[in-house]
Amino acid sequence: MLVYEYKLDGNQKQYTAIDEAIRVVQFIRNKCLRKWMDEHGVSKNDLQCYCATLAKDYSFATRLNSQARQASADRAWFAISRFYENCKQHKPGKKGYPQFQHDNRSVEYKQTGWKLEPDGRHITFTDGCNIGRLRLVGNPGQQIEAFPMKQIKRVRLVQRADGYYVQFAVDASRKIEHSETDHHVGIDMGLKSFYTDSEGHTVENPRFLRKAEQKIKRLHRQVSRKHKKSKNRKKARKRLGKAYLKVNRQREDFARKTASTLVTSSDLIAYEHLQIANLVKNHSLAKSIADASWGRFLSWVNYYGAMHAIPVIAVAPQFTSQDCSGCGTVVKKSLSVRTHVCPRCGLVMDRDENAAINILRKGTLGHRETYERVS
Repeated sequence: MLVYEYKLDGNQKQYTAIDEAIRVVQFIRNKCLRKWMDEHGVSKNDLQCYCATLAKDYSFATRLNSQARQASADRAWFAISRFYENCKQHKPGKKGYPQFQHDNRSVEYKQTGWKLEPDGRHITFTDGCNIGRLRLVGNPGQQIEAFPMKQIKRVRLVQRADGYYVQFAVDASRKIEHSETDHHVGIDMGLKSFYTDSEGHTVENPRFLRKAEQKIKRLHRQVSRKHKKSKNRKKARKRLGKAYLKVNRQREDFARKTASTLVTSSDLIAYEHLQIANLVKNHSLAKSIADASWGRFLSWVNYYGAMHAIPVIAVAPQFTSQDCSGCGTVVKKSLSVRTHVCPRCGLVMDRDENAAINILRKGTLGHRETYERVS
């Protein structure tokens, strides 16, 4: 599934109509969730049928496209099914009991309620929300009009701090012919450097949030000084939202480009399968770990690895930093010790490079064993 995104150009009346559609989606999702809480044995199909009942009972819900109402019920069922799955798997801690939504920012249409014009630069929404015809602003290289309409499975309107966007979910796959490099690499994620590979190369940690922190703090203070529900407070919140959005986009851009470069230059990649949700429980390092966005980067590594058809292997992180990559001796060291010194073989190197070599060895061994079993 490919997602094409464009910014929307319209007037204030159309933006207000989009906001109203988003509120209707939130209303239907919360009503479906309330039905599941109050009644026993409610299924996904029951929630789908309940959408028609809501449309009859509430005139504003009728204006939203019927399939968009069903997509809203699907959101409620997704939260419910995830809760059920966590309970079945006996997930430790909280199971994620579904909560009512109060900050929804998107509305999703399926294959009706909208019409894409042949030029691929305008879209018209045809349901009763009166959104109308909007211009698509985006990369000219994105040619959504090249796909048959049957392949566009979802159209999603998204509200962000800097405007409104439309996303097209296209039922298509993307393949890239990989040029072999005979280069196998292990990477160790870190905070001093974003990652260190098994050859000693490092990528600098950009620390986008740290760099923008002073500006964000100032914008937070400006919001707190404004009277609640005033227009000035709304303006201040919008400026704050844009600052956070910029940091988020910087992280996304860095993760994509770094992952693409790594995958393009490698034939095999091994990385630590880190439990990031547990790591951020360390309050001394939580902000730095979140700022590094390891999870986002590794998800793009896996995505590009699948596109290039190269193995991307997650290995257990236990003892990768403690074991000596030269002789295998366990050399215990705290996080503050940045140099690996082996008392047995005398190997001296950066601890992250030592860990990357161990990660590559683990990944290569596991890959070889899997290949031999398959063969």
